[in-house]
Amino acid sequence: MSASNLIAGVDEAGRGPLAGPVYAAAVILDPARPIAGLADSKKLSAARRERLALQIREQALAWAIASSSVEEIDRINILQASLLAMQRAVEALQVRPTEILVDGLHVPRVGMTARPVVKGDATVAAIAAASILAKTARDAELLRLDALYPEYGLARHKGYPTAAHFAALRVHGVNEIYRRSYAPVRRLLAGE
Repeated sequence: MSASNLIAGVDEAGRGPLAGPVYAAAVILDPARPIAGLADSKKLSAARRERLALQIREQALAWAIASSSVEEIDRINILQASLLAMQRAVEALQVRPTEILVDGLHVPRVGMTARPVVKGDATVAAIAAASILAKTARDAELLRLDALYPEYGLARHKGYPTAAHFAALRVHGVNEIYRRSYAPVRRLLAGE
């Protein structure tokens, strides 16, 4: 891969949860330093993700992680907030890629060629690497939020809509870390 052909993989984490920001990462892998075991972050154990995240940070040519806040998610919707986080991650790269490959169907607005790759986190190593960085960063943020709001159990469910999470929300109410534009949260706020 020459300097004129640098591809960044881009992926997001946290579109489905009721709480917390959505994260995105962009990674340009170093072909001279391949990383074994890269896969869709959802298919890896938490411990394996953490080990790979460390390796990606040490061995990639460039990487960046960005997020969109709960307020942005509620204002512009989760898809647009995900694309904004991706755009921020790409723009934060210390090395400018010539092209980005994005997991899924949509691409962020960036000043270079951007192509969507359906199931890219399973087929493109750089997208898998981005998936791992985005997921580990989001999980770390949810652990931080769990320390602030232990009553919601965020360390266990990472903000996803589980029965235990809904039970905690019914008891403790909706606070500022929740995505009020999400139907289950709206219903709780409406007292349903």
